[in-house]
Amino acid sequence: MPAHLPLKRSPLALYTSLFCLGLMSQTAVAADASIERIIVTGSRSAESIEEVPSSVTLIDNKTLAQDMLITSELQNMLAFRVPGMAPSTGTSSNAGQTLRGRKALVMIDGVPQSTPLRNGSLGIRSIDPSAIERIEVIKGATSIYGNGASGGIINYITKTPSSDAKASVELGASSKFSAVKFEDSAGYRYHASVDGTLDKFSYVVSAAEEETGLEYDAEGDIIGLIYGLSETKSQNLFTKLAYEFDSEKQVQLTYNYYEAQQNADLMDVTGSVNSGEKTYAIKSSEPKPGVPQGPRGNHNLMLKYTDQEIFNQTQLTLDAYYQKIENMFFYSAALANPSEGYDGGQSLIRSEKRGLRVNLNSYADWDNVSASFIYGIDALNDVSSQPLNDGRIWVPEMDMSNLAGYLQTKLTIHDDWIVKAGVRHDRVDIAIDDYKTLKVCRSADTCSVPFDVKGGELNFTSTTYNLGLRYQLADAFSPFASFSQGADISDLGRLLRTATVNDISLIQTEASIVDNYEVGFSGHYDKLSYELAAYRSTSELGTSNAYDAATGVYMPVRAPQKIWGYEAQLAYQWLDNLATDISYSWVEGKDTEKDIYLDGQVISAPKFTASINWQPIDDANIAINYLYVGDRKRFETVDGQYVGAQGPVNHYNLVNLSSSYQLDNWQFSLGVENLLNEDYYSARSQAFTYAGYNTKGLGTTINLGVKTRF
Repeated sequence: MPAHLPLKRSPLALYTSLFCLGLMSQTAVAADASIERIIVTGSRSAESIEEVPSSVTLIDNKTLAQDMLITSELQNMLAFRVPGMAPSTGTSSNAGQTLRGRKALVMIDGVPQSTPLRNGSLGIRSIDPSAIERIEVIKGATSIYGNGASGGIINYITKTPSSDAKASVELGASSKFSAVKFEDSAGYRYHASVDGTLDKFSYVVSAAEEETGLEYDAEGDIIGLIYGLSETKSQNLFTKLAYEFDSEKQVQLTYNYYEAQQNADLMDVTGSVNSGEKTYAIKSSEPKPGVPQGPRGNHNLMLKYTDQEIFNQTQLTLDAYYQKIENMFFYSAALANPSEGYDGGQSLIRSEKRGLRVNLNSYADWDNVSASFIYGIDALNDVSSQPLNDGRIWVPEMDMSNLAGYLQTKLTIHDDWIVKAGVRHDRVDIAIDDYKTLKVCRSADTCSVPFDVKGGELNFTSTTYNLGLRYQLADAFSPFASFSQGADISDLGRLLRTATVNDISLIQTEASIVDNYEVGFSGHYDKLSYELAAYRSTSELGTSNAYDAATGVYMPVRAPQKIWGYEAQLAYQWLDNLATDISYSWVEGKDTEKDIYLDGQVISAPKFTASINWQPIDDANIAINYLYVGDRKRFETVDGQYVGAQGPVNHYNLVNLSSSYQLDNWQFSLGVENLLNEDYYSARSQAFTYAGYNTKGLGTTINLGVKTRF
């Protein structure tokens, strides 16, 4: 075997290494680079990241911990760390924060957090980062986990025990406040965890609570309330219990609870992209309509059984899970109906999922070929709806049953050619009762027309394929190419709530098949590592929106789409204590039927990131992160006004600082978000012309913290 190639490791050996993460100290894990480079998301079984024939981003625990010195917002972390991910919105919503121009499926340990049947774009902010061990991001359409992954997968892998001690305790506290205007801006954050190993039993228990003060922009004004974060209180409770029957059989029970609600005595002064006036909030003594916005309670319960060799060279994993969420949106005057006495309304997405996965991984080895075969069955029941808090129904209950079978294969030939291929077949049945579309009024004279719609059952079948090839020519150059497909029932709830027919069979509800093509190469030489990838994705039925002036409603448009782009990233270790990395992402897309560009709900502006990490002494660390978001100006005005999500995006720059000092078992930290107090609108705030969305970004904000472990 050539010396420059990694040792060939069976999937069973890789899974054993991954499981042992829960039994090893953090120091030992950091010392084993091969374990740090193992992922599980892309193929549902442990594999080395160097063997994946497509772009993957792995955010490890060390990077997460460093970013948390600045902010606990996962949207911000992902936007900076993941090439191809759109810039952060600066709010609790990830609407417009696509992955390569398409929606990503967000998961916790493989359990979906997104609500594809009625995609409210709130899935990224569904767990506290203190409960996360690492994040795996698989880019490009994939059906390996089912509906909703047309842009890829973001999988939060939760914590395992940090050592083999009987009990290891971590306590932390921090306070975040504005450096622009201190008044009422100070918030707090506490977290505590205990983990350990007792013979064959291991456990992790953690809790976190955070409450933000008022959030100010660079001019000292309170940031607006639509998906706002001012005076938001969040709580997270995480528990993982595992028992090892023997060296091959383990059972694991995981539960996570998350809530984050904004209850602020504020009101918006609403501006718009077209007027050039920003939206900001002011203190109000008047009773605020509606109830607090945000997740009321996100419950995730997972039971996993693993037998690493249920029969010869075959591993079995059984996953059963339950998930329930209630995400409350902001109060909106757009949901008014004066004739029935409603001045506005507040909607919420309810979703309840039950799932069972049976996954088998068989391994075979011949003279110059090793092979793995991953196959199994997925069963999922997802019941989702979007009622209004006042009792009106906007999106009726959708009861989906999904049964799928799949086969994924990987061949390693002569230790340097890696071929992956797979197929998945889905059967989807969705039951919907009779319902009436909601009458909503933008003004007394501009109202949608309600329709009585006959329900029934929608049935879909799809077969999707993937094929990938990577050649490990040398450490310095490893090219790859891949083709993958994803089946997507694209936001069915949005189609139902804007129906203009009297039977669901007449609504264009067909599933969309997304074809994704990618080529690239990666490598590392001495102290340099890099990756470059180009991609193209097409779909016959994408989803965009068109404004109906007669009703004041944005209507879904199903039209063919083409999206293309490229990404580059490079890292260099200058010295043992000094490292830098940079990345660049560019994406564009068109409605190929009308030959027009896709708007800011789908396509983001170009993004460049750079960071430098310096450890001046053994116990101190300083890191500076730089983000540049470029221009995107593809659209003209309509009657002198920008419409929909077609506002022009102007460039802006952000610099963040994180620093820490270790004194015995204590860590003291200082983080600064928007170090130079850049006065800017986020890319989404510039693109979205909808009332109240044009809020400015966070001004300079300080985060002071202390943490101890014993």
